[in-house]
Amino acid sequence: MDESFDGYSFRGFSRGASHLIDRIKPGALLLALAAGVTASFLMTAPAGAADDKSYGKPGDPIDLSVGYQPYYTESWSELIMRGEQFYEKYLPQGSTVNFQVGLQGAIIVNQMIAGKQDIGYAGDMPSIVATSKSDIRDLRLVSTLGLGYDQCNIFLVRTDAPEFKSPEEAIKWLNGKTVAVPKGSCTDRFAQAVFKRFDIQPSEYLNQNIEVITSGFRAGKLDAAVIWEPTASRLIQENLARKVATGVSVDENDGGFMIMPQALIAQRPDIVKDWLQAELDAELYFADPKNAMDIAAMAVAQTTGFPEKALWSSAFGTTAKASGGTDTRITLAYGFTPAAKNLIQKASKFLLEIKSVNAEIRPDAVVPQFVDEILKARGLTAPVGEVKALPDSAYTGQ
Repeated sequence: MDESFDGYSFRGFSRGASHLIDRIKPGALLLALAAGVTASFLMTAPAGAADDKSYGKPGDPIDLSVGYQPYYTESWSELIMRGEQFYEKYLPQGSTVNFQVGLQGAIIVNQMIAGKQDIGYAGDMPSIVATSKSDIRDLRLVSTLGLGYDQCNIFLVRTDAPEFKSPEEAIKWLNGKTVAVPKGSCTDRFAQAVFKRFDIQPSEYLNQNIEVITSGFRAGKLDAAVIWEPTASRLIQENLARKVATGVSVDENDGGFMIMPQALIAQRPDIVKDWLQAELDAELYFADPKNAMDIAAMAVAQTTGFPEKALWSSAFGTTAKASGGTDTRITLAYGFTPAAKNLIQKASKFLLEIKSVNAEIRPDAVVPQFVDEILKARGLTAPVGEVKALPDSAYTGQ
């Protein structure tokens, strides 16, 4: 069965499968991790679908449904949250949490708009789109997850491409070449910014999902592609592609955000604070290199079709500077730092340009007061930590 949304095609991934799942066959996974991680895939929910949802009184136990993306390394604080159950320390006794795996940010946003999820972890593009649907359900950004330069912003080239002396040389080589990207995603925004800066004109700029990109590299039909972690590390380890440039090379970053409905914020500020306290614990855990192997094990347990080494490498692996490597893989901002604010504005403008939203992000869509209060109370400042690149010897798995 083919389902097409705004020109993107999901073979075998129907509306009926848009609910989030915890188990999926590897082949179907690659298909589901498709091009549209942004607004283009948002389905229409009934007007007022969930804004009248009751979350109870402050102090009462609560049942929360949380959408998260273990297939998006930059937002792995929620993967850690699920694995370590930090939220149990803070939520009212008797509360329950139902984690639901989202194969892409747009699926999480769809569920939140429909009132089926209460907290969402997503990349910058779908997060910003979520805030533009206030006529259906008023969703806000309450925290920054990770910010990075080589998480979504990664240029891969075919393995028989020339050996480049620098990322800039690799980027210039793309002129006149066939390049694939999931259009409308953070990768698309990055690729277009780089092409504009270097005056690059690919012979073909293809809109392809990850499965098609993988097949294209395997068949020798692609010169290059731009994709995100951990898929980039998996393709590299399978010797299907090489990393040659990242956002480090051109000072272009990307990131993830936490989304909550205004109804929850207004009715249960205690729950918002409780969850964000636990999120802070998770980000601090992520920043500690002693936890790297444990985090990789959590990622293996919560994903399908990815080897542990690829998952570990996506967060902690080292890449040569000549290929766009950086000592800091992920900055754990937690709060809305200047870098996070700038990214929100940049991504919002791009979404407006490609007509995924009707206006730039509204000022009240960002709710910083909860993270600001928590940071002050705990004597911390944003960013709260960094995920550092580690040597290959730090990986102790098989």
